Amino acid sequence: MPVMRSVFYTPSNNEKMVAKAPEIACDILTLDLEDSVPPAEKQRGREMIQEYFKSGREKQLSPTLFVRVNNWETQMTNDDLEAIVHPGLDGVCLAKCGDAENVKRLDWKLEELEQRRGMEVGSVGIQLLIETAKGVMNAYPAACASPRVNSLIFGAVDFTKDMRVTLTSEGQEQLYARYHTAVAARAAGCIAIDCPFVNLSDAEAFKKSTREGRQMGYEGRMLIHPSQIEPSHEIYTPSAEDVEWAEGVKKVFEEEGIAKGSAAVSYKGKMVDTPVYENALQILRTMEEIKAADAKA
Repeated sequence: MPVMRSVFYTPSNNEKMVAKAPEIACDILTLDLEDSVPPAEKQRGREMIQEYFKSGREKQLSPTLFVRVNNWETQMTNDDLEAIVHPGLDGVCLAKCGDAENVKRLDWKLEELEQRRGMEVGSVGIQLLIETAKGVMNAYPAACASPRVNSLIFGAVDFTKDMRVTLTSEGQEQLYARYHTAVAARAAGCIAIDCPFVNLSDAEAFKKSTREGRQMGYEGRMLIHPSQIEPSHEIYTPSAEDVEWAEGVKKVFEEEGIAKGSAAVSYKGKMVDTPVYENALQILRTMEEIKAADAKA
């Protein structure tokens, strides 16, 4: 599963921004065909993505390329997929996913296109944007509807619009859906990606919000400006202190616990049992995954 600390979005119809996209050092680069592209520009966006596969994909600093497509209700999804499913595509983000049937339909269409275009079946992953009340309530079954689903993004802007409430920087109106999406992702074995932070002028508020999301279980964030990439990577990467702690816990538990038949040991004055040990192992696995992803970039 790819590392997704930073999921950066670029409007696919904006020639200047698409030309700069290969230089963006994010974990996931997403070319957008949905909200950032006006209806009259959708076809131009599809054509520019096709050109990107020819001229930009090989130069891309980001190791992973996704495309966000319009949801099925728009009747544009099929045209989007026909245009963008080609070798070099790592994943598709389905906007405004409402239920499991949306995902099953997407899975079927992706398999058809992979077969037609000589791609490995199952090679294109699915990311779900959870951004409506219906989508939030169906997040877990939707995430389980296809083995391709690797991540869920909480979309606060459209969610608050659907709920008929005002989007605020404090985010009290988002809390239930934000927590629920993270829990649904974890229950389904997927990565939880936090919502975009739209106040670009307040870097400290972005960091505060991102740290809060990290404590909710999010492992990455949807980003709309390059300045947000570095702090996202810092927050979602285990600190040197965390790695040192995890290495110490692993060593002590394996040598003093497992090897001697004990399920609990002491490390730096605190009890270490199996859940603490497994948490330490997860930190070390995350660090290895990040190092591997950075090496590919």
